[in-house]
Amino acid sequence: MNTKFNILKSALVLSALFLLRTYSFAQDDFLELLPGSESLEFDKKTGIHRLKGNVNFKYQGNIMFCDSAHYQEEDKIIRAYGKVHIKKGDTLNLYCDSLHYNGISKKATLWGNVRARDNEFKLTTEILYYDAKNSQASYTIGGKVQSSSSNEILTSTIGYFYPESKNFFFSKDVYYKGDNITMKTDTLRYMYNQKKTFFYGPTEIFSDGSDMYCESGWYNTITKEGALFKNAWISRDSDYISGDTLYYIPMNAEYIGIGNVHYVDSIQHMEFKSDYAYSSDSLHYSLLTGRAIASKHMDDDTLHIHADTLYNFKNDTLEYLLGYHSAQIYSTDFQGQADSLTFLRSAGKIELHHAPIVWSKMAELKGVFIDIDLINDTIVQYVNIYNNASILMEVESEQYYNQIAGKNITARFINNELVQATVLGNATTISFPEDEKKTDSLHTIERMGMNRLYSSKLRIDIDSSQIVGITYLEKPDGAFYPMDQINKEEQFIPKFQWNDALRPKGLIDLLKD
Repeated sequence: MNTKFNILKSALVLSALFLLRTYSFAQDDFLELLPGSESLEFDKKTGIHRLKGNVNFKYQGNIMFCDSAHYQEEDKIIRAYGKVHIKKGDTLNLYCDSLHYNGISKKATLWGNVRARDNEFKLTTEILYYDAKNSQASYTIGGKVQSSSSNEILTSTIGYFYPESKNFFFSKDVYYKGDNITMKTDTLRYMYNQKKTFFYGPTEIFSDGSDMYCESGWYNTITKEGALFKNAWISRDSDYISGDTLYYIPMNAEYIGIGNVHYVDSIQHMEFKSDYAYSSDSLHYSLLTGRAIASKHMDDDTLHIHADTLYNFKNDTLEYLLGYHSAQIYSTDFQGQADSLTFLRSAGKIELHHAPIVWSKMAELKGVFIDIDLINDTIVQYVNIYNNASILMEVESEQYYNQIAGKNITARFINNELVQATVLGNATTISFPEDEKKTDSLHTIERMGMNRLYSSKLRIDIDSSQIVGITYLEKPDGAFYPMDQINKEEQFIPKFQWNDALRPKGLIDLLKD
């Protein structure tokens, strides 16, 4: 939508001259015969003047040339035949094969190879209908407006011209072609005072590598701003955007989408959806709000990020996404939430700020601040938890949980499953070891008791949410309690809270109130 529609503006000038000046018949109701006609006959019975051979006359301010003409003075009717040429001043010329004009109704019809030319444009059609009294003209079987100085062409089956109100309509198979742009639409309206074109019905626009579609919209020929409404979309290079309404502001290189906005970056395998979107090419960022979701697609999984507001930044060297307020993450193998987040796509890292939680398989990870190191943007490699860090793993619903806590924790993952945790500072572990017994007919697991250990530094090995090994990096302290001797006050780490109810179970959960 960033190309010119100058043809419409110039067509207005042409048609205004054609309607307001060419047929200003009220100036003079008498036909003035000019030198050149080969013969003049008058039929007293019919009251018709017949002019033949190189006819040249002036009537109501118009100079006309033709092969022959009939003038019915009483009814003020002129019929002209053969090589009809009407000349107005030095700028406008009209041509056709034949013409009929009624001086009383002020209506005219031009037939056959109709052409209207000024210094800039040419209008051609086979039949032109003309109401000089109301300053209206139209064609209904096809017409074309073509520039004399550029490659601009506009064609349509029907065209209406209203120069006094400065409204112009083209309908049915409207096709515009100019330098680096083509447009197909059902109906096109041009309002000269507002310098706006309006298109109605299915509309396709191809411009400077961009394909666009809508079912109604407008374009400003001065500011080059435009809007696409109803099932609108724009596709350019690797980008695709759709929505109920799309606005384009070229002076600021800005786009605005309203209602069911959907944006796809096929190079980065990123997809964005929201109720409202703003994008600035010059500032290299986009804003999305209202049910906003960003999705990073990979071969095996898709990472979805939701927040009240998403900011996406992209330039030649850096790409990152910011999510503010009620941020959430969902993929098949891990999920998360926080007040806000940063997704550093170029570094493969997610940062969760303010009350963050990460879930992976049966593990729940929490702290004051969390950052996640990813492989290929969807596979968790490390989760680094800072300040009041903890990892919880459910053993028996609402009763027993394996727990790891400390100042800071580095959790290592393989294929998005927690396999190891290193605790630095005030390390605490609470676990419920199990004894597995097998016979020929039975396979039983017996919970042995509760281990509670303390150390400055610990490394814990984990398999299927079970603690299978502990390496003490500093001298430990702790105790083992048989199941019937567990002290309920020591069964949980301080401020223990299992938050499975907050965990998104699917993509639809990200959009729940």
